[in-house]
Amino acid sequence: MSTTATPLTRDIKVGELAALHPLATRVFARHQIDFCCGGGRPLGDVCEKQGLDVDAVMQEIERELAPRENVVRWDQRPVTELIDHIVNRYHAGLCEELPRLEAMARKVADVHGAKDPVRLPRLLQAVLDLKGELEPHMVKEEQILFPMIRRGQGTGANGPVAVMMREHETAGDLLKDIRELTNDYRVPVDACNTWRALWMGLEGLESDLHEHIHLENNILFPRALAGN
Repeated sequence: MSTTATPLTRDIKVGELAALHPLATRVFARHQIDFCCGGGRPLGDVCEKQGLDVDAVMQEIERELAPRENVVRWDQRPVTELIDHIVNRYHAGLCEELPRLEAMARKVADVHGAKDPVRLPRLLQAVLDLKGELEPHMVKEEQILFPMIRRGQGTGANGPVAVMMREHETAGDLLKDIRELTNDYRVPVDACNTWRALWMGLEGLESDLHEHIHLENNILFPRALAGN
């Protein structure tokens, strides 16, 4: 018997499922299911494309959704509270983490470039591109879009929202490149401590960005546009 108020089916969209049941994102992360930029796809279609058993995935989600405390339903909180959470939890973290990851990526490429002369320079460029994408993106959100929503003008924010979602897709593509270049974050046997820390930091960045983009694409933006 389903433990959720909304029954899990093959047809439910992964973004909707992540919004209704935040703990489902743990399962998505394990199986590399994109619930942020790719949140509009049905669960069954995603599983089929990735060679996953959809019934097994749904059972795994059910286990994660067993009753527990302290799970915030951001789709039920005020949008202003959600904006504060995004800025304080994700934007502030990125402002600190992106320069740190850039510094480590430069060091690893400079010191160990001869060990992997193709991938390490490409990885550095991907990190720089992601940083260059996200930093002005956050500024636009904090100076233009989020104030519009706070003023109750979200229903007229179609243009800014469309721009932000396109930029989310670009960031998502860069995350996929980084995962590929790091061999799914598997650390080479002879990696130094900085190299290991870089891989760990990039994996954490991916996880945080998936949650971050999900909260905006699948919860904040739809609610703002609908005047909720």
